[in-house]
Amino acid sequence: MKEGKKPKTEDLLIEAKNFFDFYKKELGESIRKGQNVIYLDFMKLTEFSNQLSNEILSNPEETLSLVELAIEESGLVKNVRVRLSNLPKSQDIKVRNIRSKHLDEMIVIEGIIRQASDVRPQVVNAKFECPSCGTIISVLQIEKKFREPSRCSCGRRGGFKLISKEMVDTQRLVIEESPESLSGGEQPKRINVFVKEDLVEPKMEEKTTPGSRIKVIGILKEVPVPLHSGGLSTRFELAIEVNNLIPLEETFEELDISEEDERQILELAEDPKIFEKLAKSITPSVWGYQEIKRSLVLQLFSGVQKTHADGQKSRGDIHILLIGDPGVAKSVTLTFMANISPKGRYVVGKSTSGAGLTATVVRDEYLRGWSLEAGAMVLSNKGLVCIDELEKMDPGDRSAMHEAMEQQTVTISKANVQATLRSETSVLAAANPKFGRFDPYQSIAQQIDLPPTLINRFDVIFTLRDIPDRVKDDRIATHVLHEHTKQGEDMLIPREIFRKYVAYAKQRIKPELSEEAIAEIKKFYINLRNKPISSESAMRPIPISARQLQALIRMAEASAKLRLSKKVTREDAIISIDIMKYYLMQVGYDYETKTFDIDRIGSKFSSSQRNKILAVRDIIIELESRLGKMIPVEEIEKELEGKLDKTEIEDAINKLVINTEIFKPRRGYVQRM
Repeated sequence: MKEGKKPKTEDLLIEAKNFFDFYKKELGESIRKGQNVIYLDFMKLTEFSNQLSNEILSNPEETLSLVELAIEESGLVKNVRVRLSNLPKSQDIKVRNIRSKHLDEMIVIEGIIRQASDVRPQVVNAKFECPSCGTIISVLQIEKKFREPSRCSCGRRGGFKLISKEMVDTQRLVIEESPESLSGGEQPKRINVFVKEDLVEPKMEEKTTPGSRIKVIGILKEVPVPLHSGGLSTRFELAIEVNNLIPLEETFEELDISEEDERQILELAEDPKIFEKLAKSITPSVWGYQEIKRSLVLQLFSGVQKTHADGQKSRGDIHILLIGDPGVAKSVTLTFMANISPKGRYVVGKSTSGAGLTATVVRDEYLRGWSLEAGAMVLSNKGLVCIDELEKMDPGDRSAMHEAMEQQTVTISKANVQATLRSETSVLAAANPKFGRFDPYQSIAQQIDLPPTLINRFDVIFTLRDIPDRVKDDRIATHVLHEHTKQGEDMLIPREIFRKYVAYAKQRIKPELSEEAIAEIKKFYINLRNKPISSESAMRPIPISARQLQALIRMAEASAKLRLSKKVTREDAIISIDIMKYYLMQVGYDYETKTFDIDRIGSKFSSSQRNKILAVRDIIIELESRLGKMIPVEEIEKELEGKLDKTEIEDAINKLVINTEIFKPRRGYVQRM
């Protein structure tokens, strides 16, 4: 039997040498990149020699060491590693379908990295010296337990002296199946993957952070499970010893764009109506909402992130909040956007915790310590996170988003883990009004059950009202029925080209503001803030704050990116101003003073209301010095005659009572707390 096997090994060696003679050029390239690593395209190997490629699949370990030996013997490099890519589809196996028949075979799996341990050295070979006769014995270290030689040729047993040991770097990853491959109620299965040598180099390690999607090519091994009694269990664990890792998920910045794609993209950019076309490609199944679709396109392109001279960063990502009556296709829009963005994640408020959104510290069984698991906002770094039903989230969990949205980092300090993770993510959120539907008589701000600090972080807020209107209803009905009969419209610009267009713009274009654009935005900002107002109150409403100014700049930059232009022109500024006006008209218009008022969006009272409350409070303080603690309401009315009417005073007093500034000791009287 052994005799028959020997020539086979030699045959394979000769085959491998011939193959490398044949592919000298590719080898040269691999070696020039350094690191003693040769990347082999498996398909080329199959074309050259069937025998060799079949052996690699069925008996990978020995065959690969033979191939490595062949390269070393050709005198090109010492101590070389062969990394395979482009394996046949037949080797792709889902994690859940791995069985014992696949043991010791070369298999390919895909999944998401859930945990990554630290990189640590491991002993592969140890040399011992026998104290009696001086023989040097080398022992390969394969199992987890460190092995010593059992006996020496001179008969000595035990007490050997360790002279040297060879170490390699290893790391353990836990790979989980990606959600797309699951059906129904299946739980994603996990598998341990061991990575070593050049695959744990810092350059490679960046691509294997938890949350990234990868393809793993490796050999399936069994791992003995030690029992508490000291023996070994008959049940074995499975693990994959990795031959090569290929990152799958690219952000827009990493998407590959061929020359053909570039030609198509530049052709599209020439079209003067490109903005409209892109907007129409967003959720074609939903009718209308032109303004919203336009701002969603701008969100995909996003502004330019800048680092100032003092090291301060200002974000380029645009955050959008949709608040609307039920049945206005909020969730449809969110799922669509999560699918079209390369690192899109879709989460739902009720079932999302702060840890699931930002990051959490979990007990690591393997390393007996604590390890960090990233949540949705960190996993979709440089992507988009869509949060549905924002108002149903726990207030505590919601507060975790504040930092992630403005500073774009997630800082965590739990157990003994102190870490700051990057979360350069755009947020698209949807929420319902407090009572399920908008009340047309109340200000919109009072109906949004979200903290003002969070609302303020969104660049644009859209309210979607479902108000009956014959013409509009007719169009919506026609559109929906048409969708059902025709299996839906296709996107105006096909999906792949759409994604590549956005990627191209994000990779190549960093637009700068032109003088005209600056002048236009400045004019809008100053005029709006300093509008002459009709009411005589001392405090004027604040129409917009500097945060909205930042938002205007970001949207104008995104609009320039969309046209693949290096300069932000006046037209871009006008597009962003129009969206801002549309949003302010819906949310921030104070009908009493006929002006915009940012406080209507972010806080409970509009400016005009607040002024009245303050006026009443000041009068109460003034009267207190004259009339003592208890103040009759009539006196207050007398003092404010001609300025405020009775109901307004009553209103203000009620608000002060609610805020525990004053209380009513008895009817018709008020007293300060």
